[in-house]
Amino acid sequence: MSCSVTERVPESRPGTGGGGCRLRGSSSSLSGAPGSKASVTGGGSTGVGSGGSTSAAIGGGLRQKPCCLCWCCCCSCSCSTPGKGNEENGQGKNNSNADLLNCNGDPPPSLEEIRSWGRSFDKLMKSAAGRKVFRDFLRCEYSEENILFWQACEDLKKENNPEVIEEKARIIYEDYISILSPKEVSLDSRVREIINRNMVGPTPHTFDEAQLQIYTLMHRDSYPRFVNSILYKNLAQQTGPDSGRATGDQQQQQQQQQQQQSQSKPEVSHG
Repeated sequence: MSCSVTERVPESRPGTGGGGCRLRGSSSSLSGAPGSKASVTGGGSTGVGSGGSTSAAIGGGLRQKPCCLCWCCCCSCSCSTPGKGNEENGQGKNNSNADLLNCNGDPPPSLEEIRSWGRSFDKLMKSAAGRKVFRDFLRCEYSEENILFWQACEDLKKENNPEVIEEKARIIYEDYISILSPKEVSLDSRVREIINRNMVGPTPHTFDEAQLQIYTLMHRDSYPRFVNSILYKNLAQQTGPDSGRATGDQQQQQQQQQQQQSQSKPEVSHG
């Protein structure tokens, strides 16, 4: 079976050599921010895919690429196929879940805490493990830069050294605000003007307006899909390799108790 619909295409940005990636369809075009990304079209075009291979126009269409070169179809993204790679190696998907919840050696969150992430976006973002899982989901949606920008702003607020603040603010601007960056976040013109004024004398709160706008964007746009994703539903139902076993043992114990109770009831004789 061959995959000819999608392939990895480097972004074309002024002053850069690429860096990001966008999906190219066989008959549609995708474009980024006006003036910052080049549009990509399918029919009759020539492009460079993953591995340096080229796809040329043949008979008015694209040459079909074998699946082994189709990066998008073959990646094992945990948000759509949690634990896929581990299952193929003979390990259960619970091991993959444990890796997702393992954050800097801290104890994994409880099942109740994980389920609270589905009820409150604030609780999700306040949890280190929750942010890690949410970042993994955003990576699958090609919007990981949103949470990376939000975390960079949080780190900036903790600084007190003016030189460090200025350096970190410059890095944040180049990585997430500049239209030349492949990780540019989506901000309106009003917020961009505020940032440009604040960059004259950077402070820990230089990007507060932008951070709030990206936080609201993740809450309204990405968070509902995260709650309904296979990744989160799997975590909310089973948090570790012993969870399913514990549930089965509890059910078995309840059945045994019911049997013992029924056997211990005195027989009533009818004279």
